[in-house]
Amino acid sequence: MQSFKKVVEASYLTAEKAWSYRTILRYFYIQHERMREFLFPEEIYAYLNKLPDFADYTEEQLHQDLDQLVKWNNLLARQEMGRAYSIEEFKKKRFRYQCTPYTVEFERMLLEMEKSGEAFGGSLEKKEFERLYQNLVQLETVLQQPVLSKADECSQLWNDIFTYFRSITKNTSDYIAHINSEEAEERMYTEAFLIYKDKFTAYLRDFIIGLQHTAQKIQLLLRSLNIDELRLFMQQVIVHQQHVPRFEDITDETVLMEELEARWQTLMTWFLGDVYRESELESLQTRTNEQIRRITRIVQRLGERHHYFRSRKKDYLHLAKWFASIEDIHEAHELSAVAFGVFHTRHLYSDHIPTEDIYTDTWEEQPMKHETKPRIRNYREKTKAGAIISKEQEKEVARQKYLQEKLVEQKTLEKYMVGNEIKVEKLPIIETYVRKMLLGWIGKAMAKEDYTIKTEHGRLVKVHISRTKRVQLHAVDGSMEMPAVTFEFLNKGNKYGT
Repeated sequence: MQSFKKVVEASYLTAEKAWSYRTILRYFYIQHERMREFLFPEEIYAYLNKLPDFADYTEEQLHQDLDQLVKWNNLLARQEMGRAYSIEEFKKKRFRYQCTPYTVEFERMLLEMEKSGEAFGGSLEKKEFERLYQNLVQLETVLQQPVLSKADECSQLWNDIFTYFRSITKNTSDYIAHINSEEAEERMYTEAFLIYKDKFTAYLRDFIIGLQHTAQKIQLLLRSLNIDELRLFMQQVIVHQQHVPRFEDITDETVLMEELEARWQTLMTWFLGDVYRESELESLQTRTNEQIRRITRIVQRLGERHHYFRSRKKDYLHLAKWFASIEDIHEAHELSAVAFGVFHTRHLYSDHIPTEDIYTDTWEEQPMKHETKPRIRNYREKTKAGAIISKEQEKEVARQKYLQEKLVEQKTLEKYMVGNEIKVEKLPIIETYVRKMLLGWIGKAMAKEDYTIKTEHGRLVKVHISRTKRVQLHAVDGSMEMPAVTFEFLNKGNKYGT
């Protein structure tokens, strides 16, 4: 298993003297790209002296920096064994330096990041999907041949397929991240966005149309490929890789085959998905469509904002001429009501709560009385001393009435019980309050893991809800369709139950 140790080669990026280390290694990288592998300290010092920030930089400081970069494995030092031309060169060792592969990759990555800046790049190119499809068609043709192509041709085709696939995944993910970024969102809400919103929307729609056309063909082709024939093709790719002379240890063929199969499985999953998630292709289509709808909403809001600040002088002049042409006052009133609304409408509000029963209808409530208080600073309500009146008798009457209602409800439920169960499908036409009670029990039970609740009557009820069967519940105030439900009573009731 690979051990994720500390990457010492990256130390120069965050060191205190990163300004000098990075300048030196950037120069090494530029020369490496020009195929100059070995550099002498004199050449590096001459380059640094031309830079404004290195005006006070000494040759001794350069040797210290080079030694440190060698310790961090960013540079390789090789002693120059040639003839010395001076006494000083004879006394001290002369080295020439070469940058390591880690350094080259770091600088290459940093250079790309510097070019792209802090914003995401990427693009939605339907042509890349078409090129990938053409390569997959070529792969299908190769697999159907009785004799596979040469190893180098198979390797080239394999590399072309995954070059386009990497380009697709990188560009699409970067572009989606770009249009979802905070900077892009801020620009979308500016008036300047209205100028090129049609071009932006057309770009997304054109990509979606091209993607849907090509993606379906790619999916059908991927499903038709034979994995055994594909392994023979991968074997040719491995043969070509092993023919390339390298000084490192040759990787085991089994490991190479597992790596190629893993890469192919990644491509399959991206286009076809798996049992755990949908394909990235479907996700890309969904997110692109969402961006089109989002842009449409933003443009609509910008249009509404622009319309809100638009002068309505011409509209009012048109209305004024219209009013002037009307001879009948009643017709003028009708036009006024349509244009400006009804003038005599008043909205009244009262915080009086007549009842706590949530099932009470509006027409069953008593009229409310509202006293309008004067809106003056010195107004105070008149108060007078009053005695504390005992409400014990009224409370007892209300309590007995409540218990009597619960007792009636309990006896009504017993009438519909068969054993210790109530089955909705076997109920006759029931009372309205019984229907509300049963539906309330179902709502409470669905919030419990075991679907067991305690009712108002002190009974434990387990609610069994069918996932497939549906029945009709008939009540005095109408019928409703619902799942087949069975209420199972687990214990006896309280003092006003049985």
